[in-house]
Amino acid sequence: MGKGKTYKKLHKWPGLIIAFMLLYFSVTGILMNHRNVISGLDISRDILPSNYRYDNWNLSAVKGSQYIGPDSVLLFGNIGIWLTDSLYENYVSFNHGFPHGADNHKIFDVHKTTGGNIYAATLSGLYAYEKSNGIWKKIDVDVSINRFVGIESINDTLYAMNRSYVFKGLDKGIDTKLQKTELPAPTGYKNEVSVFETIWQIHSGEIFGLPGKLFTDILGLITIFISITGIIFFFFPKWIKQRRKKGKNFKRIAKTNKWSLKWHNKTGRWIFVFLSILFFTGTFLRPPLLIAIANLNIAPIPYSHLDQPNPWYDKLRDIRFDAKRNTFLIATSEGIYHTNLNLRNIQKFRVQPPVSVMGITVFEPYKKGAYLIGSFSGLFLWHPEHREILDYAKGNLYRSRSGGRPVGEYAVTGLIEKRNGKQYMIDYDKGAIPLWHKEQFPQMPNKISEKSNMSLWNLSLEIHTGRFFSFLFGDFYILLVPLSGLIAVMVVISGYLLYRKRFKVRH
Repeated sequence: MGKGKTYKKLHKWPGLIIAFMLLYFSVTGILMNHRNVISGLDISRDILPSNYRYDNWNLSAVKGSQYIGPDSVLLFGNIGIWLTDSLYENYVSFNHGFPHGADNHKIFDVHKTTGGNIYAATLSGLYAYEKSNGIWKKIDVDVSINRFVGIESINDTLYAMNRSYVFKGLDKGIDTKLQKTELPAPTGYKNEVSVFETIWQIHSGEIFGLPGKLFTDILGLITIFISITGIIFFFFPKWIKQRRKKGKNFKRIAKTNKWSLKWHNKTGRWIFVFLSILFFTGTFLRPPLLIAIANLNIAPIPYSHLDQPNPWYDKLRDIRFDAKRNTFLIATSEGIYHTNLNLRNIQKFRVQPPVSVMGITVFEPYKKGAYLIGSFSGLFLWHPEHREILDYAKGNLYRSRSGGRPVGEYAVTGLIEKRNGKQYMIDYDKGAIPLWHKEQFPQMPNKISEKSNMSLWNLSLEIHTGRFFSFLFGDFYILLVPLSGLIAVMVVISGYLLYRKRFKVRH
């Protein structure tokens, strides 16, 4: 078999199949690149597959709770903030003042200070609650990353953290003024970033800032164009032949077919290298290929968006003040650290709890200096000075494992503790699970689930990563991204080689 026939076989039929998939990959990818622009757009969960409807507080509905009175609790998470009683039975929306849209109601932390002020760390910024009007008001801060992840206070001083900096100021509610503090590099610091983050930013174009994202958007539009023109050229010749046999007019169809082929070839020839990079990098952003790079670090690409002077740029995840040790504990994508109150000296704990590559979701003080650490790896009891780590959900010692799935038996997204001390672990799939007792957590009221839509950005993510199709393929959905990415690379390269071979023959 000649090379030309081989290239044609590799390009034609796989190309037809992958073209339809590339259409939705492209549309969702473009949407995901502009989260702030589409943050106010939601999709009703009622029109989505049943696994996207809330049940028993699952799907990251709840991250935690904050008591603000003897019988008043603020329950928060992806559902926003709801005021409830200590029995968690009656609920009133506490979201007035937040911008419209489910994305703008993603809450990472709620904190009440000794001065009685209430603050919320959200995806869209840091907010203070104005009691007189019953609304949230955004605190203006000097940031390029709006996502705030943690809040703490010591006496009359407020500390807030976004993904890159710690902010400090007097606790004055809506009048709070904060100063930005860049944490120093830890001992033994190496200017490295994760391979996962590097590949992610290459894939999205963010590695070169807004111009890079816009260039990737153009690649997405071109992918849509060559997919549609490829589909046209696949089906139109047979349609033209049928109309010719029946004596029907086919000139307009033939003209469209010829134009589609011409620009399909020209466009593919011009940018096949960029498309190959785009498709290939996408294959590493989901398991199983993700597992191979999950723990790898490299130096940042010079002059790229990852080449930042701040050693903690986009690496901070949560903050806790430890009164007993008189230190701050800082959860990061690189592990958990401790620092003094002036935030000058930061050291990594020698004993580290297991945390999924998706990041820490629970960071709560326990007893005698220990902490409960939750992530998609599970829920663990960790004491910084003890070598042993307890698998808190199972009640046995944690044993480290290498390789395998990045998700444990429990994909923990939150933790709730009632006044009586009873705890509930929030699992992404199963929802609220009693920990070492049998009292079930109250069911999620309809008025909360009905008002809690899915953001267009999150729906795009679910489709783009293939999770949306789990109702069709079960656990095999996980192979959609790597297989489609590799097939797309094969189709693009074989198409270019086929074009070059035919071009040489003609010339």
